[in-house]
Amino acid sequence: MRRSFLLFALVLSCSSPRTADKVDGRASPPSAPSPSASASAADGELPESPRDPREPLIASAAGSLLSLEHVLARSIDDAVSKEAFKRFIEQIDSGKLFLLESDVQKLARFETEMDDQLRAGDLVLGRKGVALLANRRRVVADVIARTLATPLDFTANESIETDPKKRAFCKTEEELAARWRGVLKLQALERIQQLEETLERRAHPKPEDKSADPDDAKRDAAAEKALGEIPATFEGRRDKVQKEVAEQFATQFLRRGTVDKLEPAQAFINAMNAAFDPHTNYLPPADEANFDIAMTGRLEGIGATLREQDHYVLVHDLVPGGAAWQQGKLEIGDLIQAVTQDGKAPVDVTDMPIDQVVSMIRGPKGTVVVLTVKKPDGSIKAISITRDVIRIEATYARGAILKTKTNGDVGYVHLPAFYGEGGKAKRPGERNATDDMRTILTQLTKKGVKSLVFDLRGNGGGLLTHARDITGLFIKEGPVVQTKDAKGNVEVLHDTDTSVAFDGPVVVLVDRFCASAAEIVAGALQDYERAVIVGSSATHGKGTVQAVIDLDRNVRQQRLQADPLGLYKITIQGYFRVSGGSTQLKGVVPDVLLPDPTSFVESGERTLFHAIPWSTIAPVPFAKVPHTWKTADLAAASSARTSANADLATVTKFAKLMEARKDQSQRPLARDAWQAEYKRMKAELDALDPKKHEPKPVMAVAALSAQSAPATDARTQKRLDKWKDTLARDLWVDEATRVLADMKKVH
Repeated sequence: MRRSFLLFALVLSCSSPRTADKVDGRASPPSAPSPSASASAADGELPESPRDPREPLIASAAGSLLSLEHVLARSIDDAVSKEAFKRFIEQIDSGKLFLLESDVQKLARFETEMDDQLRAGDLVLGRKGVALLANRRRVVADVIARTLATPLDFTANESIETDPKKRAFCKTEEELAARWRGVLKLQALERIQQLEETLERRAHPKPEDKSADPDDAKRDAAAEKALGEIPATFEGRRDKVQKEVAEQFATQFLRRGTVDKLEPAQAFINAMNAAFDPHTNYLPPADEANFDIAMTGRLEGIGATLREQDHYVLVHDLVPGGAAWQQGKLEIGDLIQAVTQDGKAPVDVTDMPIDQVVSMIRGPKGTVVVLTVKKPDGSIKAISITRDVIRIEATYARGAILKTKTNGDVGYVHLPAFYGEGGKAKRPGERNATDDMRTILTQLTKKGVKSLVFDLRGNGGGLLTHARDITGLFIKEGPVVQTKDAKGNVEVLHDTDTSVAFDGPVVVLVDRFCASAAEIVAGALQDYERAVIVGSSATHGKGTVQAVIDLDRNVRQQRLQADPLGLYKITIQGYFRVSGGSTQLKGVVPDVLLPDPTSFVESGERTLFHAIPWSTIAPVPFAKVPHTWKTADLAAASSARTSANADLATVTKFAKLMEARKDQSQRPLARDAWQAEYKRMKAELDALDPKKHEPKPVMAVAALSAQSAPATDARTQKRLDKWKDTLARDLWVDEATRVLADMKKVH
């Protein structure tokens, strides 16, 4: 294989769970298991999925890249194979709800052969594991159908362990059936409770909230309608729920009935990748578009967020300014029944996997798609929509001026990702993180704003070049970050632009979900002492660099068929701060530590399978920015304020409550015991849940308009008002402005 990267973009993005919604299919929803056409495997030979002709090429590419380019320079041997096997089993049945212990033992005969299979381009374990899982799904489908065919007994003194890590694989079919009976009982109890609370709301409706988001009202109405008529008795509600749960599982099994051709290769190769590090991934062609969207914040389609509901795909939301939004006929709550491409026959999408529906709806700008939808009132409509470029506004930088009581006007900018076109010439009208940041900072400077809160909370990373360039907006020039590859080669990325977009005091606001490129910026500004880092936790701790390789270009000379291969994202370097330390595992530690509302969430690089260890290299010369504030004094003053803040004290209590609940994974299944626990837990949450006890606004917010289209209708204005209201109540941003005030006293 040629070692040159024909498509090479440095990407630093944190791994994250996929969300349940899709913007024209941006992410994959959690799915229940699906049946297979074949019978369950006998005790002898394991079943096997067909071998896709692309498998040898993908395997060869993965083996070469891991051996030659991965930062660890690790040999692919039996030790790697053993580690990869554990990950493979976890990937295909993480909940231990399908495979039996004997199934795992059958697959274990390949435990030390994965390295050999990769070299041979014959991924037997992947094909057998995926086929076995498909068969086991069929068995489980029958178990679920039989279990729900008769009334569930909610008087038995039973319980279920809800944490898969505390479970073992079931030894027998009877034990597996008992586990699923517990899963179904728990689901039924939760849904029965939802029905009973809905009955209560219907009996005592609250006055309509005139200030509510109309789209939220439509979603609530659609959800309410989906519940239908609610029986008056518990037995009636139980029977209704059992029927709905049975139909839901049957539909989801049907949606997953066909195994994707590359699923065995993807499962196998990503298990091997995981033995190297958590961020090396093979992305099949179906995932390639989603990756591009995450990097650029744009796609071409109709601009609708979709979700599976029973047999159909539901319109859950519309992207402001998108094609469907502007056309005006597609609405939240519509059920998509068929999709018609321009000039072709309609395709019925009932029971079709959401990925397939989305791929049909997406398409190039200017082309037409016709959706046949069932409206909430039962009417059927055919809606023609001309596709357009949709920009996901939530991925872009947003600025504001905060009117504070203690510090006057303070600039604010939130950067959710380091987006843009990696390694490509900028197209007209294309947005990127650096240009958007520069525009906001220039606006703030022109308006006479002297200090800034730079909010990086939740920023999972993006393009390394933008991390360098955005750091350069705050310093005159100098090194920003170092990278080191497997051969020990060190490269230093410098800011060579002597212009500064903002020269006032800066607080960088971080949390445990800031990763990679966000950590580069925070770490560099901390090393230069150009900013004070304020946050609720050390950042995620991802200190590695990935290259994204287009496999179709990289192995073009070996290709014999036209089907695409996908992308390969591989960790090729570690990155290091100019002071020499890595952010890997340890992250960036805030200068000023605030209460952490998410301390109970298991996150951070250290929690991931096979995270690369922390290390250091030699520092590089750089000039710190002169200042007069002392970090220890800022931290002490902030601690005194936050300790006396009653709202933040509630946040701390809530986090401790949720932390204590993490180990309470055993749930009762007798109705009386379950309801008693539910009421107790709900009362505890109601007393402390920050969402139900929002603080009063602590500042006024004037949004900057340059980075987004002006509000042209009531829905757009409602969304903007909601963002401003949330920001006005943000206690962490408020404290950041107070730290700025302390900095200015001695600046």
